[in-house]
Order: sequence, then structure tokens, then C-alpha cells
Amino acid sequence: MFYKRASNKPLSPAKISWQKFLSSKVAVISLGWIILNIIVAILGYLITPDSTPFANRQQLEIRTEKPGFRVKSLFVTKNQSPQSSNIFQKMLFGESPNESIYPIHSIEIENDEAIVYSYSGNDDIPGQMRVFNLADIVYALDTEKKPVKIADSLKFTLYDGTKMVQHIDDLKAEVKNRHICEQFFILGTDQFGRDLLSQLLVGTRVSLSVGFIAVMISLIIGVSLGSLAGFFRGKVDDFIVWLINVVWSLPTLIVVIAITFAIGKGFWQVFVAVGLTMWVEVARVTRGQIISLREKEFVESARALGIGAYRIITKHILPNIYGPLIIISAANFASAILIESGLSFLGMGVQPPIPSWGSMIKENYGYIILDKAYLAILPGLFIMLMVLSFLMAGNSLRDALDKTYTN
Repeated sequence: MFYKRASNKPLSPAKISWQKFLSSKVAVISLGWIILNIIVAILGYLITPDSTPFANRQQLEIRTEKPGFRVKSLFVTKNQSPQSSNIFQKMLFGESPNESIYPIHSIEIENDEAIVYSYSGNDDIPGQMRVFNLADIVYALDTEKKPVKIADSLKFTLYDGTKMVQHIDDLKAEVKNRHICEQFFILGTDQFGRDLLSQLLVGTRVSLSVGFIAVMISLIIGVSLGSLAGFFRGKVDDFIVWLINVVWSLPTLIVVIAITFAIGKGFWQVFVAVGLTMWVEVARVTRGQIISLREKEFVESARALGIGAYRIITKHILPNIYGPLIIISAANFASAILIESGLSFLGMGVQPPIPSWGSMIKENYGYIILDKAYLAILPGLFIMLMVLSFLMAGNSLRDALDKTYTN
């Protein structure tokens, strides 16, 4: 029985399944969370508070500060050629900072110098004293030529060789207005003084990338082998089933660890290692579905017309098994995220300074018994929500497909 539009035109089974899927609150919430994370992963450094590569700006003076932490900081221009990037480069790779940041307790400006007391972790106790030249704070200077005071002005040479003279009062105003700012950390900082929110957001990109590429690898291998086994049967089927049983009998994590040892640790190696262990389920499902369809009338008709095996499989059979493949891909996506997190926790996944939810748990699990348990709980919560969302979305899609094709 088909649902009908106002025009009495019947809806396709795919659209009926989509309507049933959207009628489930759990499915909509799960899909919404997945889409939100995909948007975060795509935008990347454009929305992270710390837009440096891998969100790795370390400020040890403010390590393990609690959520909502605020601190006044001095931004000192680096004595180097300014680094610039377009919006696309920043979105993908981040932006190298042109300023060094010094969290401060207090600052005093006298003549042509700024006397800075660093933040010590206690608002009542100043830290180490440092002295900066005002021109060095505002401009990228030639370090071989120190600024010279002339009456009420400073004469100095920039990094690019440009010579400048500027009144000290103007430099003081520039420092006060543009180089003394307040930093705000919504989720606080980790043990290295990095912004925890930025680490979590960039970690989203890692987890989704591993899941997506691993699922693509598993689909390519699994669908290819499953199609050959299910369609041609005979010795081809026997060999592929034997291969599936061999791989199936090996513990997934051990296989991933072995592959990681063989091809090395790193960002791309994790994708390949996880993907090469997830094709078995896809191959089994594809083989079973094709065996059930290969004797159908439309396949027999295609054979009678002389259509080749490749075209029959790709154009006539595979489009009819997209539903089960999508469902198993959702489950594999969740499994890939868990495997990547486990490998990173063991130190065999993506390597520092690339942030990963698993490596964040590893770095901070010692704080669980202290008063900063959130440092490890938050990345664990993100892993749980992501995995749960894919599983719930996959289950809801399965239910929608079952209701569509059984009515």
C-alpha cells in the first residue's frame, strides 16, 4: 500500500521510507546530531576559538583551568614575516599565529617599556616579571637592531628593513587598546594550556574522517567480493567465503594493531587499518542479498537479453540492496569511531599534536579521580554521543525500510 500525495500520485518506496524515518523523534535527533558534527568538521578552524594548526597553542601558565576561565593576556607580535592564509586554507589547515600570547597578572607601562607580571594561577600572587619594549609588542622588529629612544619617540627597524619613528604615547595607546585582551575559555584548558573546546571540535574532524574513509574502503572491498561470490557462486564463492571466515575469526582490534605495526602509526594509516578490517560484514550481507536476487525474473530477463554480468550486478542488483548496505555502513561508522578512539588511547592511532577524542582521554584520564574529571569525561561523552547517534539512525532506518516493504 502506497502513501499518496494530494495529486493522487503514489510515492516511491524510498520516499515512503524517508517519511517513516523522519516520523521517529529518535531518528531525527540522531540525524541532527550527526549533521551538526559534519558541519563542525567541515568548518573546522573557522569556528574554533584556537585557530592554530591542530588547536595546539600551548600556554602552560593557564593549564588545567576550569570551564568559564578568563585571563588577561598580552599579545606580542612575533619578529618574523607575517603569515597569511585565505579562508579555505584556514578552514582546512588552520592559521599560524603572528602573535605570542602571555597570560598576565598585571602590567605596568613606564617610558618605552612594559613591565609584565605573568599569571601564576593565583589572582593575588603575581608570577615571573618580564620586560618588553613597546615597539617590540606592536611591530615585528629586526632583532639585530634594538629600538633607540629619541626624546619622546622610538626609532626602530622592522623585520622587512623598514625604518620607523613613532611617538611613545602612540605606542602606549596601541598596546593598551589592541595588545592587552582578555581570553575566555568556555570549557577551560587541558594540562598543556590548550583550549579544550577547540581540541574537541578539531577531534570531531578526525573521528568523522576515520569513519567515512574506513566505511568507503570497506564498501569497495566488501561489495566487490560479496558481489562476485553471490553472483558467480561455485569455486569463486567457496574461496571468498573461506577468506571471509578466516578474517572473521580474527579479533578486529588485534588485526588493526597488526596492520598499524606493518604500515606505521599516523593519520592516514589509521584510515587504512580500520577500513581493511570492516569489509567482512559488508561482503557477507552483499553476498546474501545477491544470492536471494540472482534467481529473480528481472535478473533472468537481463541474462536472456545478453546483458553482461558487470552490468547486471551494478545496474540491476546493487540498486535493490542499498537499504541493507546503508544500515550496515551506519553500524560500521560507529565501530570505526570506537576503534580509532581505542587505538589513539593506546597510542597507536593518530599521533600528537593531532587531537583525537581517544588521545584526549589518554592524556587526561588521571584527572578522573581529581576535581577535573571533565577533561576525560567530555571527550568520552562526545564518543558516546557520536556512536549512539549512528546506531540509532541505522536502527531507525532499518525499521522504516522493514515497515515500507512489509506493508
